Amino acid sequence: MADGSSFENFRYIIRREATGAWAFLRRNWQEKRLFRWGATLLGLAIVAWLIGWALLARNLPDAETLLEYEPPLPTVVRGVDGEIVHSYARERRVQLQYADFPEQLIEAYLAAEDKTFFSHGGIDAGGLVGAVVDYVSKMGSGERAVGGSTITQQVAKNILLSNEYSITRKLKEMMLATRIEGVLSKQEILELYLNEIPLGRRSFGVQAAARAYFDKDVGDLELHESAFLAVLPKAPERYGRKGQEQAALARRNFVIDQMVDNGFIEQSAATIAKQQPLGLVTQRRQRSADAGYFLEEVRRQLIAEFGETVDDGDNSVYGGGLWVRTSLDVEMQDAARDALREGLLRYHGSKGWRGPIATIDISEGNWQSQLASSFLGINYENWRIGLVTERSGSSATVGFADGETAPLSGLPTALKAGDVIAVSPQGNGYRVRTIPEASGGVVVQDPMTGRVLAMQGGFDSRLGAFNRATQAERQPGSTIKPFVYATGLDNGFTPATEVDNSSYCYYQGSRLGEKCFRGGRGGTYPLRYGLEQSQNIMTVQIAMESGMPNVIKTIENVGIGSYQPYPAFALGAGETTVLKMVNAYSALANHGRLNDPTLIDYVQDRSGKVIWRADKRSCEGCNMAEWDGGAMPRLQPSGKQAMDARTAFQTMHMLEGVVTRGTGKRLADLELPIFGKTGTTTGPTDVWFVGGTQDYVIGAYVGFDQPRNLGGWVEGGNTASPIIKSVIQATRDRWDDDPAIAPPGVRMVRVDRRTGKRVFDGWPGNGGDIIWEAFKPDTEPPRSTRADEIAAQRKQILELIRRGSTAGSRSGEQEVTGEAPPADFVEDQGGIY
Repeated sequence: MADGSSFENFRYIIRREATGAWAFLRRNWQEKRLFRWGATLLGLAIVAWLIGWALLARNLPDAETLLEYEPPLPTVVRGVDGEIVHSYARERRVQLQYADFPEQLIEAYLAAEDKTFFSHGGIDAGGLVGAVVDYVSKMGSGERAVGGSTITQQVAKNILLSNEYSITRKLKEMMLATRIEGVLSKQEILELYLNEIPLGRRSFGVQAAARAYFDKDVGDLELHESAFLAVLPKAPERYGRKGQEQAALARRNFVIDQMVDNGFIEQSAATIAKQQPLGLVTQRRQRSADAGYFLEEVRRQLIAEFGETVDDGDNSVYGGGLWVRTSLDVEMQDAARDALREGLLRYHGSKGWRGPIATIDISEGNWQSQLASSFLGINYENWRIGLVTERSGSSATVGFADGETAPLSGLPTALKAGDVIAVSPQGNGYRVRTIPEASGGVVVQDPMTGRVLAMQGGFDSRLGAFNRATQAERQPGSTIKPFVYATGLDNGFTPATEVDNSSYCYYQGSRLGEKCFRGGRGGTYPLRYGLEQSQNIMTVQIAMESGMPNVIKTIENVGIGSYQPYPAFALGAGETTVLKMVNAYSALANHGRLNDPTLIDYVQDRSGKVIWRADKRSCEGCNMAEWDGGAMPRLQPSGKQAMDARTAFQTMHMLEGVVTRGTGKRLADLELPIFGKTGTTTGPTDVWFVGGTQDYVIGAYVGFDQPRNLGGWVEGGNTASPIIKSVIQATRDRWDDDPAIAPPGVRMVRVDRRTGKRVFDGWPGNGGDIIWEAFKPDTEPPRSTRADEIAAQRKQILELIRRGSTAGSRSGEQEVTGEAPPADFVEDQGGIY
């Protein structure tokens, strides 16, 4: 009863007060003009505010998207050992978790940007009032007012809004800030802020800025360095510039004082920190392997697969935050790079200066920015890329992208102002250096998997992106011959088959008539000799007898190229690349199995999920919960069987003789079971060597980008093979000394290498004529041929007739009927080697 009475009393009071208030408003509205005006203006203001708020709020992004926000991140590339070798980034970004940020760094940002961060709800009233006053005072002056934004508001602006300077954007920012505070915790907001805040030098986030300004990680920063990073949000492109040191120091010291005022640090620590210099680095340590050609090829493949920017998809190269495992072997890459450079410089010798790398118009006076924006560079010894800023007679000055200038010596006659050149330090200045005009490419591959371990496509990728290892289509010359001989082995030839080396003629039709190939050492020689000594006539004989369509099919099967069935292609007249040739030779080392050459092993998205891999084989049973008692699951061999395994081994075994005795014998003193083949094209315009072991296969070529004669003395053996030798010497401890493993179905037989005939009374070794030769079953040569037997019988008969012996005549009659003569009567009819 009491409760009902109280409720009625409350209702009565409400009605009474409301009636009184309404009467008050009506009376004043009727009697007072100022009251009517004021009430009207207030009503209009409230309506306008509600409409404005509704219009602004209607198009605001949803703050809950921050729960799943994924910032654009660079792609990180790892080498074969898992170490980071490069990243593809147009902005410096590194994503950290809240726990990764040092407390001192967080305190520096709170002191500089938002000291009440942990107590406000997204908007700091005091800061907002100050910002409004500052805005009003600067209206019409052209100056930008202080923002007064909290850290939460900056997150809203940087991630969800634009950087537009307007009251509208500020109101949206405030509205979003209150929403964000209702969605994210303070720690989550700070994590977003510290990862996304733009801090100059193309850096977003404190980790990227720490590397850009101090070449350190955030965990290694000292107090004064953390304080400097905290000043950057106010003017990210100002305080880190040259000439702004005093302004930066003053602002940094102000932040340090604010940290003291907020109780974050002691005064003694602040005093020491304020005495420190800025300590900014002008150039970061190189955090990338010197493998520009390899890494650029990886980038091309990734863009083709995933797209370039965030507009192309969630896993784009420059926004998806991919983790890419490559087959790059840094040690092998360094060896390949150095070996090619040495080879090119060795070929160039004393040929003199070959002209500038590029030219720049210096008449407008902005040569420094032009040089910097050219992105030309070099990483060889202590060489630098500079610009000739002045040339007067025998004196000149060189300038660099950082503004440094110095005297220049060793001036070629043709050198002029505006030339971009390579120089090296000498005395108190620099001396002109020459980039070799001839170039080339090197590829190192694992033949068992197809993984490319190293790739060098020129002297330095900073001088040009054209990759001569993958993009230069060149005639391979005699490096094609092993596949001609392999075709012969598949069509009735053996390594001991004798082939004429005098001439070969064939009829081309009524219009072209007969075509003859002549030259080389006359006579008949075993197949092995023709390959070891790179005999063209023997090669054409083998190709034509095996059938040129069959030769072309073999070449196509191993991925070298597709050509017409003309004899010239058996001598290397077609065009291909270093990568394709190395991959084809890898099939020889891998018992005829051909893998696609790969630079990328697999790709993971930002969360670690594998989204692409090169090895697409499936392993049935590999993920069983428990062993079922059966055989261990095994992967099937990779690649495809492009050649008969026995043929591939026979060819590789004969190619070992190229290194032991033939055109590649410069590599013989390495004392490794190396196989390979030199190549020298007509001119010569290109020189090659491709080969290796069952561990690694390497290929190299040298030539001009616009093909022309390299010089009559140049051959694959004296120009290309030394490059391969340098690579092997630099990585010698990684090469296995054991001989190559033969596949099933190969018989190793002792033969005389000069004749190809079988030997029973001697053993290979010490560089003699007796060697091991690889044969398929039932193709081994006899100790003597029927022709040898007939010649021996004829000689014996003539000897008996001369003596006039009756007994000898009866013996001769028996021999003529086919009975074999004594072994000691058989004469070795081998040719000269």
